Amino acid sequence: MNVQEVRVLAKEMGVTPGKMKKMELIRSIQAKEGNFPCFQTAASDCDQVECRWRKDCLMTH
Repeated sequence: MNVQEVRVLAKEMGVTPGKMKKMELIRSIQAKEGNFPCFQTAASDCDQVECRWRKDCLMTH
Protein backbone atom coordinates (compact mmCIF):
# COMPACT_ATOMS: atom_id res chain seq x y z
CA MET A 1 0.00 0.00 0.00
CA ASN A 2 1.19 3.47 -0.71
CA VAL A 3 1.03 6.16 1.96
CA GLN A 4 -2.20 7.67 0.60
CA GLU A 5 -3.95 4.30 0.79
CA VAL A 6 -2.67 3.87 4.35
CA ARG A 7 -3.97 7.34 5.27
CA VAL A 8 -7.43 6.46 3.92
CA LEU A 9 -7.46 3.20 5.90
CA ALA A 10 -6.30 5.03 9.01
CA LYS A 11 -9.13 7.55 8.72
CA GLU A 12 -11.65 4.74 8.19
CA MET A 13 -10.41 3.14 11.42
CA GLY A 14 -10.60 6.36 13.41
CA VAL A 15 -6.88 7.11 13.41
CA THR A 16 -6.06 10.76 12.70
CA PRO A 17 -3.09 10.64 10.32
CA GLY A 18 -1.94 14.24 10.71
CA LYS A 19 1.67 14.39 9.55
CA MET A 20 2.50 10.79 10.48
CA LYS A 21 4.80 8.89 8.17
CA LYS A 22 3.72 5.57 6.66
CA MET A 23 5.48 3.52 9.36
CA GLU A 24 3.84 5.49 12.16
CA LEU A 25 0.44 5.23 10.51
CA ILE A 26 0.71 1.48 10.10
CA ARG A 27 1.77 1.04 13.72
CA SER A 28 -1.18 3.18 14.82
CA ILE A 29 -3.53 1.04 12.72
CA GLN A 30 -1.99 -2.13 14.17
CA ALA A 31 -2.63 -0.83 17.70
CA LYS A 32 -6.20 0.18 16.80
CA GLU A 33 -6.75 -3.37 15.50
CA GLY A 34 -5.63 -4.70 18.88
CA ASN A 35 -2.34 -5.99 17.51
CA PHE A 36 1.22 -5.32 18.60
CA PRO A 37 2.43 -2.17 16.75
CA CYS A 38 5.54 -3.83 15.34
CA PHE A 39 5.72 -2.77 11.67
CA GLN A 40 9.35 -2.91 10.46
CA THR A 41 10.76 -3.99 13.83
CA ALA A 42 11.43 -7.66 13.04
CA ALA A 43 15.14 -8.41 12.69
CA SER A 44 14.71 -11.15 10.09
CA ASP A 45 11.42 -13.00 10.38
CA CYS A 46 7.96 -12.50 11.81
CA ASP A 47 5.57 -14.98 13.39
CA GLN A 48 2.49 -12.83 12.66
CA VAL A 49 1.47 -14.73 9.53
CA GLU A 50 -2.04 -13.21 9.34
CA CYS A 51 -0.90 -9.59 9.54
CA ARG A 52 -2.11 -7.44 6.65
CA TRP A 53 1.23 -5.57 6.68
CA ARG A 54 3.49 -8.65 6.62
CA LYS A 55 4.49 -8.39 2.94
CA ASP A 56 5.35 -4.66 3.13
CA CYS A 57 7.07 -5.12 6.48
CA LEU A 58 9.35 -7.97 5.49
CA MET A 59 10.04 -6.46 2.07
CA THR A 60 12.01 -3.67 3.74
CA HIS A 61 14.42 -6.02 5.53
